[in-house]
Amino acid sequence: MRDDTRGDSVRYVAIGDSFTEGVGDELPDGSVRGWADLVARGWADGTGRTIEYANLAIRGKLIWPIVDEQLERTLALRPTHVSFNGGGNDMLRPRIPLSRVVDAFSRVLQRCDEEGVTLILLSGANPSAQLPLSRLIQSRGDALSRQVVARVEGRNDVVRALNWPDRELSTPGYWAQDRLHMNARGHHRVAARVLHALGVEAPGEWWSLPALELPRLGAGRYTRDHLGPWVRRRLTGTSSGDGRAAKHPSFITIVPAATAEP
Repeated sequence: MRDDTRGDSVRYVAIGDSFTEGVGDELPDGSVRGWADLVARGWADGTGRTIEYANLAIRGKLIWPIVDEQLERTLALRPTHVSFNGGGNDMLRPRIPLSRVVDAFSRVLQRCDEEGVTLILLSGANPSAQLPLSRLIQSRGDALSRQVVARVEGRNDVVRALNWPDRELSTPGYWAQDRLHMNARGHHRVAARVLHALGVEAPGEWWSLPALELPRLGAGRYTRDHLGPWVRRRLTGTSSGDGRAAKHPSFITIVPAATAEP
């Protein structure tokens, strides 16, 4: 385990797609939270330090648009740490070569090196067991995970939080009804893994919150509510993120709970 908690300040920016935006972890007001928000909170509470946090992730993004639209905006904020994940939407398109996806990870690492930023590298959680074409998705996800890890071999300065191999996280109790995004329980488990990789102790219950009582949709309802709209977006070249803005495009301040004003 590395200790990335020392130093004068932490300025953390998360970039990516729906996984990092927090889709599936919806709050009562309709906003989304997600693992990156939880990491910022856990980082502050676990170290007793104020964390500056921004999140530029937008759902539905392919990996190179993430890099092209979010990376330089992120680096302009002069962060100390950047978390990056992407490729889940690319992986669901069999015609997109995985080498092109992996090249994006190399580009992010290169720019972080040039700017002196610590990269927090995540692999996404594995939804394949619950989805149509599960064997194809599993195979492409396994290959992508291996190739990304190979690109950072020997780089002990890269923080790794690898979720794809987590078999428990791939079970239904960690997933939202669309079977493609994690629920709050899943996002907490990913946040615990990221904090662990940073050398910060997460609340123990984050690894496996009590299972949520969500009815599993039948095939007809699932197709109508989730699979059908996803297919229509693919056919029309639209994205669930079209017209959306990043939820935290500039830094917000996360104060440790122990020192927050009552």
